[in-house]
Amino acid sequence: MTHAFSLCVYCGSRVGARPAFAAAAASVGRWIGAHGGQLVYGGGNNGLMGVMADATLAAGGRVVGIIPRVLVEKEWAKLDCTELHVVDNMHERKRMMAERADAFLALPGGIGTFEEMFEAWTWRQLGYHDKPLGLLNLDGYYEPLLAFLQSSVQHGFMSGWQMDLLRVGSDIGTLLPDLVQAAGVVSGKANFDQI
Repeated sequence: MTHAFSLCVYCGSRVGARPAFAAAAASVGRWIGAHGGQLVYGGGNNGLMGVMADATLAAGGRVVGIIPRVLVEKEWAKLDCTELHVVDNMHERKRMMAERADAFLALPGGIGTFEEMFEAWTWRQLGYHDKPLGLLNLDGYYEPLLAFLQSSVQHGFMSGWQMDLLRVGSDIGTLLPDLVQAAGVVSGKANFDQI
């Protein structure tokens, strides 16, 4: 089965304290499915991960889950993914997720989300890939992090060029089309109406 684009999404294995987080995860999943896309994610059934995967499947999209064996043994895997790949460790998981993606997106999440997003960003600035990266700053969740990153630029540990590699937005209907079109896998005239 073919798909128009493949979006790797990092997000929380918890739903978070605000209902808006789960609602946004569902909206992202519906958008991917409605536009003929494929979700690549960590294969979990819990939290925002499960909400997003369910919404993608319900909207007709493909879902590729990639999960370490230890998390399957804890019964955290989403077994009804279109494809579920069980790997030996986190390094293999992240490598496979990156290989299967045309672009990357981080939703609200915790330490795992941060680590994966920063790694994809680091790989991008080192030239290991040239895929676009996005950060959904939902409900101001990432404002403190963005302020810290700007402080890092001001203190000379990062450059404006590095910051510009990360596309930040709060609107799904704007950020997702921007990422997919920047990846060059869909025509610039594609109909990316907001779902």
